[in-house]
Amino acid sequence: MPKTYEEWTSIAKSFEDTWNFPKCCGAIDGKHVLIMAPPNCGINITTIRGLTVYKGSASDGGILQNCELGQLLQKDLLPLGYCVVADDAFPLRYYMMKPYKCYRTALTVPQKIFNYRLSRARRIVENAFGILVSRFRVFDKKIYCNLKTVNKLVLAACALHNFLRKSSSTYLPPGSIDEEDISSGLMREGRWRTEIIELRNLENHRERRASDLANKIRDNLKNYFVNKGAVPWQYRHIY
Repeated sequence: MPKTYEEWTSIAKSFEDTWNFPKCCGAIDGKHVLIMAPPNCGINITTIRGLTVYKGSASDGGILQNCELGQLLQKDLLPLGYCVVADDAFPLRYYMMKPYKCYRTALTVPQKIFNYRLSRARRIVENAFGILVSRFRVFDKKIYCNLKTVNKLVLAACALHNFLRKSSSTYLPPGSIDEEDISSGLMREGRWRTEIIELRNLENHRERRASDLANKIRDNLKNYFVNKGAVPWQYRHIY
């Protein structure tokens, strides 16, 4: 975990260079791990997140706000004005951007552009979970272990994934992850997307009214993406 302002801004600069999303320190997501229901436990209690067990119907946002990372984000873990990107399972916060939703009226073109740019930036976390399952087949089916063992399996797999991603040249052979043609913005999907993935998405967050600051930050990014921060291919992806 970065500890200084300089470390966070360095990460954000690298992220922007790769994904054209400014002042973003990363992408966040969550998945269900399918396990055998523990004895004397309700059948909905089937999700492991770190060392905590949550109901299978819990949203990513509900889980996040109760875990250590979520609490750190609420206490200004990121430098002021910086954020992470998330999907509809999370709430909109000044430190966490999510897509615009279509309610009574259709999304505007700038809103669609923002959603595309955010989705593009989120591909890194989609690939991380996809590779995790494709390399560690224990997640490819229901796990018949006690909760303590499942916790250890999840944490060990995540630690090994992070280690091998940096140290092994064969861990991700060509074609394993999504690859983008920079000139056209076209994405060639990674091999893991053709496989059956047993890690399931969490339910969407039931949005309460986001703060004025969170909405203002998202609107500012939306306007930036259709002006100074536009990329040549973005309009081809919204029609």
